[in-house]
Amino acid sequence: MGLDLVEVSSSPDTHVCKIMDYGKYRYRQSKKLHDAKKSQTIIQIKEIKLKPKTEEHDVQVKMKHIKKFLSNHDKVKVSMIFRGREIAFTDIGRKLMEKIRNELAHDCIVDQEPRLEGRNMVMIFSPKK
Repeated sequence: MGLDLVEVSSSPDTHVCKIMDYGKYRYRQSKKLHDAKKSQTIIQIKEIKLKPKTEEHDVQVKMKHIKKFLSNHDKVKVSMIFRGREIAFTDIGRKLMEKIRNELAHDCIVDQEPRLEGRNMVMIFSPKK
C-alpha cells in the first residue's frame, strides 16, 4: 500500500507504532518549520558612532537616523568614541549621551545606561512595543 510502520514511542514494556506515509510526514514537518521561520521577527542592532566634539547639527542628523532605526523595530547602540586625550573629558561625552536619552525618552526604552568600556561609552536603546 506504500505505507510505512513508524515507531512513535518506545518504552521498555510497550512499543507504540503507527502506519503512515513517512515521506509525507517529513514533508509536512519541514513545511511547519519553514512557516515558523517566516513568521518570526529578526531584531538587528544598528550602531551610531559619535565623538565628544560632534557639532550640534551633526547630532541632530544622527538623532533622525536613530528615530528611523527605532521605527523599523531595530535596536540602536550609540557609541561615544574617545581618542587620545579626550578620555580625560568623559563628562562631556556623558552630557551628550544624556541629552540624546532625554530627547528619545518618549520614543524608546533605554536597555543600557551610558557605560564606559575602555575608550568607548556605550548606550543601547530598544523600540517601544
